[in-house]
Amino acid sequence: MAQPLESSSADKANGPHQASDHEERIAALLEELLAAKRRGETIDVALIAARHPDLAAELRELWAIAALAEEFQSESEVTQQWHDGRARQPAAALAAANKRDPRLTPLPDRDFGDYELLEELGRGGMGVVYRARQLSLDRIVALKIILRGATASLADLARFRGEAETAARLNHPSIVPVYEVGQQGDLPFFTMRYVEGHTLASRVADGPLPGREAARLLAPIARAIAAAHQQGVLHRDLKPSNVLIDENGEPYVSDFGLAKRLTPDSDDAAAIADAAQLTQTGAIIGTPGYMSPEQAAGSRGSIGPASDVYSLGAILYATLTGRPPFQGATPVDTVLLVLEQEPAPPQLLNPRVDRDLEMIAMKCLQKPIELRYATADDLADDLDAYLANEPISARSGRFSGIVTRAFRETHHVSILENWGLLWMLHAAVLLVLCLVTNGFQLAGVTSRWPYIGLWTIGLGSWAAIFWNLRHRSGPITFVERQIAHIWAGSMIIDTSMYIIEWQLGLAVLTLSPVLGPVSGAVFLMKAAMLSGRFYIHAAVLCLTGIAMAWLQVQTFMPNLGLTLFGIVSAACFALPGWKYWRQVKKR
Repeated sequence: MAQPLESSSADKANGPHQASDHEERIAALLEELLAAKRRGETIDVALIAARHPDLAAELRELWAIAALAEEFQSESEVTQQWHDGRARQPAAALAAANKRDPRLTPLPDRDFGDYELLEELGRGGMGVVYRARQLSLDRIVALKIILRGATASLADLARFRGEAETAARLNHPSIVPVYEVGQQGDLPFFTMRYVEGHTLASRVADGPLPGREAARLLAPIARAIAAAHQQGVLHRDLKPSNVLIDENGEPYVSDFGLAKRLTPDSDDAAAIADAAQLTQTGAIIGTPGYMSPEQAAGSRGSIGPASDVYSLGAILYATLTGRPPFQGATPVDTVLLVLEQEPAPPQLLNPRVDRDLEMIAMKCLQKPIELRYATADDLADDLDAYLANEPISARSGRFSGIVTRAFRETHHVSILENWGLLWMLHAAVLLVLCLVTNGFQLAGVTSRWPYIGLWTIGLGSWAAIFWNLRHRSGPITFVERQIAHIWAGSMIIDTSMYIIEWQLGLAVLTLSPVLGPVSGAVFLMKAAMLSGRFYIHAAVLCLTGIAMAWLQVQTFMPNLGLTLFGIVSAACFALPGWKYWRQVKKR
């Protein structure tokens, strides 16, 4: 029994050692890609995969996970404790802080140009914030310094300066103002108003807020974000730790590190836009528990003011329940929840939540952008209406919201970009198949074998060709495999119809109207997995089955039921196929 294990050295080379080498190559490639990403270089996974075809499928799948984990690694390191007193370090401890990571440029001592560093307030993957005294003006400020100094990548420097310049452009009483942007030696820095108090995150950590207090805190924040949008800036990282609350209970928006200019209209704005472009295409921007679905999907083109509205709703949700709308075991799990699940109603987590506030939060958290508040000002209006005991707008339009949600696209719909041309070809094959079958029927062919041969050999051969063509265009996703199984099942049912007719002693094609509901059931499942618009296709195909049954019993005209089915089913595939094929061609 042990002999096969000792067969030859060649066999050994093709066994565990080969698997180990395969894994080592994957690991090495991923490490190279991550290192390039940290340097701010553009990552083209498709190009790397093409150079290593034997690793392509695994590389694409593992890169998505690795990049996501890397994106959020710094988030897990952030203290998120601005001004709440739990993470402060006196200036005497700065030397110890410098030793935390040997890759970091040494942080300054107590004296820093015109500033005296008093204590550390918080740090993250890119910067550290101090409470400092500006000597020339004798005032206390918050001073933020980039951690890596001369070793920082171009992307880090662009993002750091972009944060400072973006915040400096904004003028609103609820946005922390920037005082100065500069550089001391190799360390870029900027200073802001020092807000004595705590973060909303520390307040939420103590438990849910009373409804009126939550609305009172969020209304001015929504106004501030609306003002930022009007001034052409998206925040893109709104969360409780980026909301500061002073000693008088007044809230302020801070941390524009991921902000993006909507309309670059000056040299500085162009620099900020360039900094945004340094983020890799398709990268996920934001914090998992508070980011919008379009951010979680990496849909850079569709990220806009509605994305910040979603995040504001997530903050409101957290203040009402004590937790974000979605909370997974890992950042990846959380992102998947954001993409695929609906948040639990706040009243389910906290029965004391007012129904109106719940409706406001849930309207913000709608996955379809068009179902959210059109602007952050509209959200603030509803919060003010709630505080004034007036009717809120979130109560209106509920039926239209239900309809829109039912017909929305899921994040899996992007796979149809791989299927667009194939669906158009399938439409042509299906139409020809139905026309030939109907031709046999009208010609009086009563033997079952021509029909069985046409539908088993013809449709089976096309299915093999279809799947082979899809394989050539890239790795096949899990959802595509599910759809393929559904499609294969429908083909088996269609072919089984002839055997069932034979066993029941029925004439050939007597059960052909069943083709409509069977195909409708396939599109019904596609509607749940890909796009609610396929509910329309499902309904039309079911009605087609009824029409086919009616045509079958009529005597005043030839039975063209299969021709009708061929035209309708071909249209159901050709129209979305054309849409997604054109979508790919436009890129």
